[in-house]
Amino acid sequence: MSEFEIHRATKRRAKLRLGMSGPAGSGKTYSALLIASGLGGRVGMIDTEHGSGDLYADLLPEGYDVLRLAPPFTPGRYIEAIRALEQAGVTTIIIDSLTHAWSGEGGSLDRQGKIADRSGNSWQAWRQVTPEHNALVEALLQSRCHIIATMRAKTEYVQEKDERTGKSVVRKIGLAPIMRDGIDYEFTIFMELDAQHNAYVGKDRTRLFDGQIIRPDVDTGRQLLAWLQSGEEEPAATPPALSEQQKKELADSISGARDLDELYRVFASAYRTANAVPDQAALLELTRLKDERKAALESAEDLIYGAHA
Repeated sequence: MSEFEIHRATKRRAKLRLGMSGPAGSGKTYSALLIASGLGGRVGMIDTEHGSGDLYADLLPEGYDVLRLAPPFTPGRYIEAIRALEQAGVTTIIIDSLTHAWSGEGGSLDRQGKIADRSGNSWQAWRQVTPEHNALVEALLQSRCHIIATMRAKTEYVQEKDERTGKSVVRKIGLAPIMRDGIDYEFTIFMELDAQHNAYVGKDRTRLFDGQIIRPDVDTGRQLLAWLQSGEEEPAATPPALSEQQKKELADSISGARDLDELYRVFASAYRTANAVPDQAALLELTRLKDERKAALESAEDLIYGAHA
């Protein structure tokens, strides 16, 4: 008997995975909130931009929640934030921005550089950092919420000739997102915003806006929601679970973390393992253990610093 399963392609209902990149001032946060409003339900934002998430508090009539994420911006802490909003009952999560998980303090590039400096082996450093990054990507893809992730773009200025006046003008453009190469492939739809708040839709599996230049708004969210809900319901299945040995090994790795840096690393790995099943009960238990270990480590640090004060 063949080990492969072959089935007729069937469109099923899905959750949105939307990526948005653009230079400063392109309207990433504003656009993300409008689209989230069109999706309906409760909106939550992971804000890494120093409180900018509260600046649009009056934009949505229904309001939205903000979870401020401070450094270190490790993938593990992003995963924690996603889990916290999921447990709070949010239906759409805006990550503003995902760039910090890559190039921010404590992000993958920062961690890779520090590990390489200590070990003298850049390749070995990536072997440690890549699984953490992959765990975050997996959390984005497996979340039961709609996900809208904004990313900063490298900013460049170009000089062009204004056809009306004949004079040269300088225009700011956004280039590739500041994130690991290939991140756009992980999303259902990817938009590149410019300084005039227009979005070029370069990738669109929904085929609603493919290749178009649009101004994202509430109606954009409504159109996406209609497409996402147009498929069949996923068939009911018995909830999968990790083996007792797997759960014990993951729990031991979390409880045995020697510092916060190691805790975030092992929790990211544990989250990825449990989420791949996905075993929701194990995820809750591993998160509880992580919170307990985090509190213990922080308490120990306070005692050390207090003794030297």
